Amino acid sequence: MKYQLFTYLGAAGEARPGIAVQDRLYDLRTALGDGARWASVDELLSDWDRASRSLRELAGGIAADPAPHCAAALDGPTFLAPLTRCGVVYAAGANYRDHVEAMARAMNMNLVTDPKSQGIEPWHFIKAGQATLAAHKEDVAMPGHTARLDWEAELAVVIGRRASRVPLEQALQHVAGYSCANDLSARDNLKRDAVDAGSPFKFDWIGHKCFKGACPIGPFITPAEFVDTPEDLDIKLWLNDELKQDSNTSNHLYSVAEQISYLSHRLDLLPGDILLTGTPAGVGMESGVFLQRGDVMRVWIEGLGELETRIV
Repeated sequence: MKYQLFTYLGAAGEARPGIAVQDRLYDLRTALGDGARWASVDELLSDWDRASRSLRELAGGIAADPAPHCAAALDGPTFLAPLTRCGVVYAAGANYRDHVEAMARAMNMNLVTDPKSQGIEPWHFIKAGQATLAAHKEDVAMPGHTARLDWEAELAVVIGRRASRVPLEQALQHVAGYSCANDLSARDNLKRDAVDAGSPFKFDWIGHKCFKGACPIGPFITPAEFVDTPEDLDIKLWLNDELKQDSNTSNHLYSVAEQISYLSHRLDLLPGDILLTGTPAGVGMESGVFLQRGDVMRVWIEGLGELETRIV
């Protein structure tokens, strides 16, 4: 029985874990009963092998008869980011063929559209962790340091098992689940204006990618067992109900497994780490259209749900 995990704001103002089964939302602590060993989604991830077995059994029981497990389904909860103390957020750059092709046209540059065939390894940067996360339907304040805020719909991968120098064929075994994400980017902060163009210190990845709310994610984490493959999922983004991004993860230049294997040979990936896997064509940078206060974005990924964010 398919289930999804989420975190929501409890009546006392605390973060509480939830479970979604058959399109209904339940408080996970209540569903697990008094003997529940996991108080948060983060704790579930830190004990994923044992937790996933219990959750699978629980979801089956709820589907058969919710009454013994849940006092009542939640009605319109306020979602929080699924993780309350996530680890590192790794993000793949230029990882969709259609995006690279569109950026090459927009910038009138001869960009490499098949780097893997040329022996080029995957390319990642890091977004600051928990401080950048934003929840489903959470308002994100327009950063004061940018006038060119851009959207990037992305498949998020949540690590559930330590990955250390894992071979390609074993990489997906370290994934707990998948979610929707939006890699918000301050395009006019990539370069430091006061620094010489030829300087190796020209680039500012923190200004570009790290600010409060820079990584909306959620509303759900869908366990990996319910995703046949992360390499064939439709992915879309609407800006004010206008479809801007419309692609499929089959356009990944480097697969999720390749990215995990590559990163795990540089350092260990740990439970609660998040991997953003790149964005398809249709970002604002390609057309020179950027986000304004009041704009609403919706990221939808097949089988995972829909993430909504408003800029204020």
